[in-house]
This record gives sequence, C-alpha cells and structure tokens, in this order.
Amino acid sequence: MAKIKMTTPLVEMDGDEMTRILWKIIKDELLLPFIDLNTEYYDLGLEYRNETNDQVTVDSAEATKKYGVAVKCATITPNAARMTEYNLKEMWKSPNGTIRAILDGTVFRAPIIVKGIEPTVRTWKKPITIARHAYGDVYKGSEVKIPGAGKAEIVYTAEDGTETRELIHNFTGAGIVQGMHNLNESIESFARSCFNYALDTKQDLWFATKDTISKKYDHTFKDVFQEIYDAEYDEKFKAAGIEYFYTLIDDAVARVIRSEGGYIWACKNYDGDVMSDMVATAFGSLAMMTSVLVSPQGYYEYEAAHGTVQRHYYKHLKGEETSTNSVATIFAWTGALRKRGELDGNKELMEFADKLEKATIDTIESGKMTKDLALITTLENVTVLNSENFIKAVRETLEKML
Repeated sequence: MAKIKMTTPLVEMDGDEMTRILWKIIKDELLLPFIDLNTEYYDLGLEYRNETNDQVTVDSAEATKKYGVAVKCATITPNAARMTEYNLKEMWKSPNGTIRAILDGTVFRAPIIVKGIEPTVRTWKKPITIARHAYGDVYKGSEVKIPGAGKAEIVYTAEDGTETRELIHNFTGAGIVQGMHNLNESIESFARSCFNYALDTKQDLWFATKDTISKKYDHTFKDVFQEIYDAEYDEKFKAAGIEYFYTLIDDAVARVIRSEGGYIWACKNYDGDVMSDMVATAFGSLAMMTSVLVSPQGYYEYEAAHGTVQRHYYKHLKGEETSTNSVATIFAWTGALRKRGELDGNKELMEFADKLEKATIDTIESGKMTKDLALITTLENVTVLNSENFIKAVRETLEKML
C-alpha cells in the first residue's frame, strides 16, 4: 500500500520519560508504516530544554503559529527534586504554560469512551468536556518568599506615572506572596472559543468561578462571559436549542456529580487543570482523555492530558516490563493528523486518523488492553498487554481495517 502523503508539516514536540518511549513506538508502529510523515521536530525533553535555556519551547510555539497544527508529548515541569536529578540551571516553567501563553486560546478536554469502562459516577451517561482557559493566573504567577515583618502591596503604575496601590498584608513574620494576572483580551477569546465550541457540538455550556470571594478578578471573567453572550450569542444559542449559564465553582461541582453529562464545563486555568483530571479519572483513566488547545487565530495543539508516567519509566530503565496506557498519546496524534488533513484538504489523512482511533477503541473492546484498564473493566477474560504489545495489537487491528 502506498504511504499517505502530507503537504504541510505538523509541529512535533517530543517529551519526557515513559511517554517519550511510547511516542517513538507509536511513530514506528502506527504512523511511519502508513504515512509519509512530515513533521518539524522539537525536542522538549528536559535535558534539551535546559541546554537551550528553554528557548526550544518558545521556538516550538512559534512554529505552531507558522504551520497551524502541533502534536505534543507529555513533558516534565521541574520541581526541587528534578533540579537535582537533571542538574538544571534553573527551575524551568511548565512547557505547557509557556506554549499556551504564546498561543492563547482554550484547552478542550473530553474523555474517550469505550465499552466495558464504566464511569465511577453512576449517573454519567455522556462525555463531559472541560473547556480550560489557557492563559495566565498561577501559570504566569510571580512569587515572593517574605522573610519577616513588613508590608506587601500590589502596585500598578500607569503610563503617566500615577500609582494605584492595594494592600495585600501587613506581615508580622515570614510568609509567602503570589501575584497573578490575566488579560481582558484573552478572557474574551476564551469566552468566544467556548461559545463557538458549544454551538459546533450542540452542547450546553456551563461557566464557573468564585466571584463571591474574588470580587474583581473572578468577577471580571463572569462579566466578560455574560456581556459577550448577551451581545453575540443569545439568539444563536436559542436557535440551536442549547443553554449557557453561570454558577459558582462549588455549585458546579455538586451539579456535575449529579448530572448525566453531555455538556461543556468552562473553567479558569487552574480549575480546569484540576477538574479535567477529576473528570478523566472518574470516566476511567487519565490516559483516556483527548486534549486540544484551540486559539482564536486558528492554531491547534493536540496533547495527552496526563503526565510523563515517571514510575513506569524507572521500571523501564531497570529492564522491567511496563503496561502503560498510550491511548491519549495515540489520540493526540490522530487529532493533529485529522486537523492537518482538514486544513490541507487531505481526505486520505483524515480517514486514516479516524481509522486509527477506531482501531484503538476496537482493540480495547475486544479485550486487549493495558493493566490500568484491565483493573476497572467490566469485560470478562481480558488480555493484559505490556506497553509495546498494546500498540502492536492496535497495529494488527488497523491493518485489518486498511
């Protein structure tokens, strides 16, 4: 069979640890035999980020602006332990945070549904999509350790030199301070992305923050959403038979647990980070979640929503067998390939992405799966496969379909 051609490159962002191992196997087994793969490669492994003073991360985001579509492997966000382990020059910021700040937009995350993996929340019947704002807040925060007694203030200096001050706290001893920000322009993009996605998918949209406590910061998000909805989307939503409403984040959590699913839940950056993990785990596994950053300029970045699976990587380094779930990483590739095909008018590439997703789901539903799914499946007599053999089993299913 002739390999599928690609006209425009994908931006390929390699990552760290066990997901980096899976990345190579996925390419070797599921992509390169079938596609004349055209990518512009960036190594976002922690060693190379350190070597380039994290310039490679910025370069990969700028390349995404150039080509429009990227696919990203999971990466390490270093902590103090990683500083020592990798002998880092400094504690580099989250690559996802850096890329999202450059591309802006919204991260949409939804569970991958397969038969035999039942949601922990018994009322859930349909997928819940988390729409996560992708700019600012704690991910662009500035932090200070307060050594002792003193006054901490927020100071805004206007272009004409006038100052506005707000007391944070009069410290009587040591403590900590964090300053964070957002941009009205980015919040407006977030709102429009959510409203458009709701219309595209014909789903209700919920938005939740804590405006009762954060009367300026969170309240601004609430106000921007409402103003844009009233001015631009009210009639469109009514015509589509869908609903938008705002609620407090704690009320939203209670509603979500009692709901049957089938809607978009829009959250600020950190809330979306936490809630998408909760939704993914309750639907089955963090490794069964699609994630795509959609920017208002039409850039798309597909990724796995989970971490680098450090524990399995250390086992792998010792030569021990692992059974790591690669589904989210496979779906990051299929999402990116489908979007690349859509933008280039390459129907063959789009169809291949569809078939690879179906082959992955069919493999699991036939009873062949990794250990994490085998522990929670309602299917009987399942076969537990190791990391590599699961991907090879998907290839067997795919080859039969092709």
